[in-house]
Amino acid sequence: MGKKVKLYGWVQVKREHGSLLFVDLRDRSGIVQLAFSRDKNPESFELATVLKPEYVIEVEGTVQVREVPNPKLQTGNYEVWVEKIKILNESETIPIGVFKQDESSEETRLKYRYLDLRRERMKNNILMRHKIVQSIREYFNNEGFLDIETPFLTKSTPEGARDFLVPSRLNPGRFYALPQSPQIFKQILMISGFERYYQIVRCFRDEDLRADRQPEFTQVDVEVSFADEIYIQELIEGMFCYVLEKCYGKTLDRPFPKLRYEDAMERFGSDRPDLRYGYQIINLTRYESVFISDFIKESFSKGSKIYGLIIKEADKISRKLLDGWSERAKREGAGIFLWMRGKNSNVSGPLSKHVGDAGFISDEYQLKNNWLLVATLGEKQMVLEFMGSIRVEIAKLLHNFNEDTLSFCWVTEFPLFEYSEEEKKIVSVHHPFTSPLEEQIDILEKEPLKVKARSYDIVLNGVELGGGSIRIHRRDIQERIFRILNLGDDEIQEKFGFFLEALRYGAPPHGGIALGLDRIVMMLQGEESIRDVIPFPKTTSGTCLMSGAPDFVSEKQLRELGIKIDKKN
Repeated sequence: MGKKVKLYGWVQVKREHGSLLFVDLRDRSGIVQLAFSRDKNPESFELATVLKPEYVIEVEGTVQVREVPNPKLQTGNYEVWVEKIKILNESETIPIGVFKQDESSEETRLKYRYLDLRRERMKNNILMRHKIVQSIREYFNNEGFLDIETPFLTKSTPEGARDFLVPSRLNPGRFYALPQSPQIFKQILMISGFERYYQIVRCFRDEDLRADRQPEFTQVDVEVSFADEIYIQELIEGMFCYVLEKCYGKTLDRPFPKLRYEDAMERFGSDRPDLRYGYQIINLTRYESVFISDFIKESFSKGSKIYGLIIKEADKISRKLLDGWSERAKREGAGIFLWMRGKNSNVSGPLSKHVGDAGFISDEYQLKNNWLLVATLGEKQMVLEFMGSIRVEIAKLLHNFNEDTLSFCWVTEFPLFEYSEEEKKIVSVHHPFTSPLEEQIDILEKEPLKVKARSYDIVLNGVELGGGSIRIHRRDIQERIFRILNLGDDEIQEKFGFFLEALRYGAPPHGGIALGLDRIVMMLQGEESIRDVIPFPKTTSGTCLMSGAPDFVSEKQLRELGIKIDKKN
């Protein structure tokens, strides 16, 4: 109060009231009201009349109490009566709304990202991203971890998504690869004896994009020696508790629920279940004796399974919606969608024609009138995934959950391998450095698809935030894994020779996790796309609309790298 101040910022709004003029001045920290008086400072008043939104100005004046406070502003009890004003830069009419945040298309917002980032919502997202990163660093520093950088220019490996390649001018015909993850290097840091490592690191993957993926993204990377799954999980739960309390003033219940992969799929139809929703999938195949139709019996004999969901608010599910799910099941190859409705002791619907005792559901699950059972018959994995998507759709439709709830869980013991129809071979579910369960090491070669991994994913409200595992620290087991993945001796030596060599010299047991920072911020900020929490994101086609990247380069640059473009193709 009463002190002279000098302020800088952008003009947000100007309001003229006769001999008085008011301006809302905005910078990163917020907004303050400026007051200009024609009677007291006519020169400053006249200059203020030409101000337009987004002009950049400098003012000097005295802090006073506002006659009419604005409780919505942090500075709402005060204003600055301006004595001097200087216009530092003008602004043309802006193509997107900053103060009045209109519904500009994402394409326009990304093209003018520097304006989009001035908007309150986007500014807050970036500020909170900074606070979250700082909190994560504080937590791991307090836990005795070292922040160690790993290389960006490294080797291409045959596993995972496509690499971004960087040609080497000094080694013609050879290429670096930008890292999809610091995986091998952080494991080598464990072999080097650093024991507790973390890094908030940029990673790169040349893959098809969607709302929660970018070609370059930020990862919270953690690795610990002499640790088991329980320690890693407790460590990360502690990190989230620290971040939530520090940045949002919220507390979390611990420990987080844990589900084995098979249980998550069986109960929720997803390996990233949203536990805010109370609905659970029911294995109707175990009621085999109730099904009387030859069609169902024949399907069972061929290995088909039937899974369902019970909906007590049956009147809120229309016939049109049921028909839509039926068509979708056919279109997606999930199987045959069936349903039956119980009302006033009567049961109706396509599924009721296939059962002898249609009331078994109401008896088994103590249902009264007006219930609905939806189910799908077909190949187990396809059915479970389809019913999992229906479960989420039903929960959102009936809104039987609190949107502000943060429901974390762990999903553990994923399969170590899966068969890729695209590649026609066995591939790693996570990556080839994941350790199998110790009791299953003996069946690695005999029954690889039955082997479970010492792996764990952390999920928040149905979104996977990251995953990790206990790593292989024995050279002989690592070589066996490579061979199961159909890598030849020459390829193993070429791609991973230096790593296998390192495993010969006292590699400790170790494990870790990688968390998607962009996804974490997206979820905690309540956004639907990571593009809204990344300052300068790419589009779904991998382009930057603001800068125009990627772009062509000169013939001279290409010649230096020994590269020629096939312009015909």
